[in-house]
Amino acid sequence: MKKYFITGLLVLVPLFITIWVVGTLIQTMDQSLQLLPAAWQPKQLFGFHVPGLGVILTLLIIFVTGLVATNIFGQRLIVWWELLLSRVPFVKSIYSSVKQVSDTLFSNSGHAFRKAVLVQYPRLGSWTIAFITGTPGGDVVNHLTGDYISVYVPTTPNPTSGFFLMMPKADVIELEMGVDEALKYIISMGTVAPKDTLTQQLRFQQTQQKSL
Repeated sequence: MKKYFITGLLVLVPLFITIWVVGTLIQTMDQSLQLLPAAWQPKQLFGFHVPGLGVILTLLIIFVTGLVATNIFGQRLIVWWELLLSRVPFVKSIYSSVKQVSDTLFSNSGHAFRKAVLVQYPRLGSWTIAFITGTPGGDVVNHLTGDYISVYVPTTPNPTSGFFLMMPKADVIELEMGVDEALKYIISMGTVAPKDTLTQQLRFQQTQQKSL
């Protein structure tokens, strides 16, 4: 009896969570329909709400924005828009901070979250997976001796929260593991191991032996 119940949970829980996440995402993106005039609302045109139309509209807005931003006129428009926001108190600091983060994360030239590493946290002897976000800057560099890198240590099972650390580069072990694979490993709390776990374990043991 217990065996069948656990088997049912293993089948249904991932399914229900997936449906919930997808449903919430679609429901959120459907809010973009509010940007349309009242006469163009699907409920007015068809007499009922059509789930998913907001997703199409959202993707279309993102695509058109990217298309406009890549030409000369769009680039000038963005410069004008940023100059306008830079003169608004409080809004300036929020926009500039968010833009710097988004440029770092989503830009093809950025290096943030492009590499998974192994670090000792929260104490020596305890290891966890982190992601390289860059190198320390500003006045921080004047107080650090040696070669340091910045890393983000995500929490489990929610990787959107975590800790920002600046660690000596010598104490960080780069992993031959993709970011997606590392995130899956973190979210699953280590239950979904990467395919090349055995190779990584041998390499990790060799690194520990060398450090000793």
